[in-house]
Amino acid sequence: MSGVWVFNNGVLRLVGNPGSDSFQGLARRKVLVHLPSNEVVTSYNVLERILSSFGWERYYDDPDLLQFHKRSTVHLISLPKHFNKLKSMHMYDIVVKNRNMFEVRDMYID
Repeated sequence: MSGVWVFNNGVLRLVGNPGSDSFQGLARRKVLVHLPSNEVVTSYNVLERILSSFGWERYYDDPDLLQFHKRSTVHLISLPKHFNKLKSMHMYDIVVKNRNMFEVRDMYID
């Protein structure tokens, strides 16, 4: 499945060629996608549901961060407290610690 995700008027759709004229003036943003379900992670509730299914547990040590720990590893995922502060570096951290389960993609916003 190739192309880019475009969010327009509350609808998310996959479209083809990002070099075409239809992409001029669109804002680009990174999104985290759960690969098995092809679901875009739109909130921490969605992310926590997915991570808990892989054995990750909430870690409540720091009130300024949202953290997840997996008992069988030394990995710790630390995220900003508010979802709107989530950056691509946080998304790639999730991807690296959950191989073949997540992907970071470009999404274009009208």
